[in-house]
Amino acid sequence: MNREDTILIRHATLQDLEEISAIENACFPASQACSKRQFQERLAVYPEHFWILEKDRKILSFADGFCTHQKELTDKMYEKAALHDETGPYQMIFGVNTLPEYRKKGYASLLLRHIIDEARAQGRKGVILTCLKEKIPFYSQLGFELEGISVSVHGDVQWYQMIRRF
Repeated sequence: MNREDTILIRHATLQDLEEISAIENACFPASQACSKRQFQERLAVYPEHFWILEKDRKILSFADGFCTHQKELTDKMYEKAALHDETGPYQMIFGVNTLPEYRKKGYASLLLRHIIDEARAQGRKGVILTCLKEKIPFYSQLGFELEGISVSVHGDVQWYQMIRRF
């Protein structure tokens, strides 16, 4: 990432729905990808917990997830945006998506640091996510600790739960 890059991190809106959906489908296989309808529900329920990273007005990366009192990310959470509880002490992250051609340039790290800072400023106890085994070192570099194999089997995959505590 060059210093000249014009980077903006903002909350998503319904106007971003098509682009978000296209990025999701470029990042995840169909069995793991969130549907456009699910994104629409998430944007309606918790837009302030749906972040976009743009460079020169092009969306390169995004992440979303709701707040909850639960300490385990479950498959039900992916499907039911209405489970969001703004008073919850934990910020869940349901997906971190970066267009393939923009990976390994620091964009996802920048976005996650922003989310961590925002969650901390809101008085949350931590940020929780699940990832594939090969992504554990990436999230560890951002201060996430491995908690073990997740209860989530979303997309028939073995996920690992990680937490960034404050």
